[in-house]
Amino acid sequence: MLPQRLDRRLCFAYLNSIAASSSSAPSRRPLRLLPHRSHARPTSFSANCAAGSLSGPAVQQDDAVSGYRLPAKEIQEIVDVPPNPSYHVSPRRDRIMFLKRRAMPPLSELAKPDKVLAGIRIDSSSNMRSRMPFYTGISLHLLMDDGSLGPEKVVHGYPDGAKINFVTWSPDGQHMAFTVCYEDEVSSGSNLALWVADAESGQARPLFQSTDIRLNAIFELFVWVDHSTLLVCTIPSSHGDSPKKPLVPFGPRIRSNEQKNVIRMRATKEMLKDLHEEELFKYHATSQLVLVSLDGRMKPVASPAIYTSLNPSPDEKYLMLTSVHQPYSSIVSYKRFPRKVELWTVDGRFVREVCDLPLAENIPVAANSVRRGKRLIRWRPDMPSTLYWVEAQDGGDANIEVSPRDIVYTEPAEPLNDEKPQVLIKLDLRYRRISWCYGLHALVYEYWYKTRRTRTWVISPDCKDLSPQLLFDRSSEDAYSSPGSPMMCRTRAGTLVIAKIRTSEGTCILMKGQGATPKGSVPFLDLLNIVTGAKERIWESGKEKYYESVLALMSYHPKCEIQLNQLKLLTSKESRREAPQYYLSIWPDKKQVKITNYPHPYPQLALLQKEIIRYQREDGVKLTATIYMPPGYNPSKHGPLPCLIWSYPGEFKSREAAGQVRRSPNKFARISNNFPLLWLARGFAILADPTIPIIGEGDQEANDRYIEQLISSAEAAVNEVVRRGIAHPGKIAVGGHSYGAFMTANLLAHAPHLFCCGIARSGAYNRTLTPFGFQREVRTLWEATDTYIKMSPFMLANKIKKPILLIHGEEDSKVTTAMQSSHFYNALKGHGVPGRLVILPFEGHRYAARESIMHVIWETDRWLQKYCASNSRSTQVMESSGETAQSPADCEPGCEGVEFHQDI
Repeated sequence: MLPQRLDRRLCFAYLNSIAASSSSAPSRRPLRLLPHRSHARPTSFSANCAAGSLSGPAVQQDDAVSGYRLPAKEIQEIVDVPPNPSYHVSPRRDRIMFLKRRAMPPLSELAKPDKVLAGIRIDSSSNMRSRMPFYTGISLHLLMDDGSLGPEKVVHGYPDGAKINFVTWSPDGQHMAFTVCYEDEVSSGSNLALWVADAESGQARPLFQSTDIRLNAIFELFVWVDHSTLLVCTIPSSHGDSPKKPLVPFGPRIRSNEQKNVIRMRATKEMLKDLHEEELFKYHATSQLVLVSLDGRMKPVASPAIYTSLNPSPDEKYLMLTSVHQPYSSIVSYKRFPRKVELWTVDGRFVREVCDLPLAENIPVAANSVRRGKRLIRWRPDMPSTLYWVEAQDGGDANIEVSPRDIVYTEPAEPLNDEKPQVLIKLDLRYRRISWCYGLHALVYEYWYKTRRTRTWVISPDCKDLSPQLLFDRSSEDAYSSPGSPMMCRTRAGTLVIAKIRTSEGTCILMKGQGATPKGSVPFLDLLNIVTGAKERIWESGKEKYYESVLALMSYHPKCEIQLNQLKLLTSKESRREAPQYYLSIWPDKKQVKITNYPHPYPQLALLQKEIIRYQREDGVKLTATIYMPPGYNPSKHGPLPCLIWSYPGEFKSREAAGQVRRSPNKFARISNNFPLLWLARGFAILADPTIPIIGEGDQEANDRYIEQLISSAEAAVNEVVRRGIAHPGKIAVGGHSYGAFMTANLLAHAPHLFCCGIARSGAYNRTLTPFGFQREVRTLWEATDTYIKMSPFMLANKIKKPILLIHGEEDSKVTTAMQSSHFYNALKGHGVPGRLVILPFEGHRYAARESIMHVIWETDRWLQKYCASNSRSTQVMESSGETAQSPADCEPGCEGVEFHQDI
């Protein structure tokens, strides 16, 4: 049994001892759907697909065993399925790399000692971020002229069991660089090494031959400067031993605002607490930059500093180095520390300081507020060595009305005497990004959250006489009108620019989009003339059976000029019952060549049923949900099922946008380890992601009507699944994660007539503990006191009567700290509410370790079996008229005489 609290090092040792038995995936076998233990109707479907006990013991005995619990092996087999490899196409589009991944880490990895400093978690044993995901293997394939893949070439040479990360192609695609993390420390005292591999042979080797070179991967570890040279962050030779925490502190912790500054911060954790933590942050994050060639030659560059970003110029002559420095802060992360940007040449000559920004503690909490001074400093990807950046004209405060609001500037790396930065464009909304197209054109995007307005401008950066032309002006919420985004290609230097497509009628660009429609998403590819705005659809996904999408441009040209009849695309294709596969689509005949053949990850659920349903709530807003049903289930034959509704509210400015369909009926149903589709194997119907729009039109604040709209949306969803005969009206559970957990608690408080129980994971339930805003709420507690109070289910703990399961990661660093769940549980317990609180050691906002995830599944199943599947009380009020869902005569045994609750 794992004790409730253990010293982290002791717990790490304990977990290592059990990792082998708990982290190995069981062998695959067909899923056996266990029968319902009570109230099961003796139909053929019930016999094969009804809910039952996952882990053997009866529900009453569940608390007799402590420690981590496992669901049945059949469920474990689904959860343990490793994800398909991720892909990484070479810059010249002649090779494709597949990176193998594992399913879940063991809890022992999360339990490893780490340090939490300035908003980041540091693994001091490997000088990198802790809890990083990694790859387990690399394989390479040549892309043949006919679109097929050449033979697999496995990258080899590194030790077995190595954890691979930071995988990057060289600009010419002839080599890859990556890190290898060993389980045990090597002789140098660090277990992290930088390796390079030859793309032709697959042979890998360590880049550094000397064991005196130790890597620092706290921030950006390395970057390719050219085809054969890397810039690497290493630990300075003068590093010494880690600072020791003094037995007697330096002094009291003091925070002062005698200057009367207005500083509003959303709730934060993991910031620097004292002078000792400042010393630790500086010790672990400081790097010495080293230029190293593939033949092993090394040269230090610049002085040691806390480098957070490394950016070589496209012409391989300059290095833009971004670092942070003191004074640090105890209330913001390193991202707002004083920031310095310098230019150096690759031979080590200091060029100039681009900027040195002060500490930014006082960025307003209002949406679209930004840092003062130069921000988003970048190299133009289509020019040899030209910088561009943005400067706010409103002091970074979105509350200030000013025109223009942002100005984009550009200048060469080494300006001539008295040469001033050039204005590229002035914007009245907040700058979002630029996509460049080799000087001929560029697309500039601006956005304003409060109105959801987004605009796209066409500029000619190298033609000063041409004024910006407005290309798109639309609502960011309007999925139906989305024009898509431009397809990018790699230049010879490895930078990304917009691909230019040569046609018989001139030069166009390719725009790929999701293609949202009232009947479901239909991804598309358009040819767009950005001068005239004319467009032509040249590709579209199938609509009847398959969902297809464009992933990447596979045609290569040094100047990114591609003939339309030579177009090659990497696409994916899937259906409700067929797992996604990758294809090469080759023009002009659009021939499709299948390049992967992944098996169905869970064949035992291959015949699950999926349908996108449309309905509307009482105020006429159209809603959408995806209903999943077990294989072979027929409502008219087998009757209603217990149902789990899992959702997450969204905020909108218009009813029309809230009612749009943003999903496809043809997408494959991938079952993630934290998604409720697992309970299809338990005979449940699953209503996944029913839209819960919280709408604030015009000057209205959406959250002022949060409760009203939440209840109305939930009632509409419940009414629809009951009307269809899919869900039993007395056996409907509701659940969600994060803001979905907040939703769950509010529904049990305000709409107990709809649900028999709830499952709330990693939620925040008391909004007075997040006084400077939450989610998209930008008003403070003192500006919208009634809204904060009314939205907090913590304040209604005495009104909640239905059972609620609370789950939280003990080390959640977001505003949804574990304290939120603990306080809410105590409030519920103080009013006799049936509840259960599960705190997961070492877990954050989302759960990662196999032991934790399996236990969450076990807890969830126990809750659903006890309070939903076995629930015999039918207390449903269905229509707003107050009619009950069924008469007592229709109740299951034991529910006669139940008092039906009226709508609150």
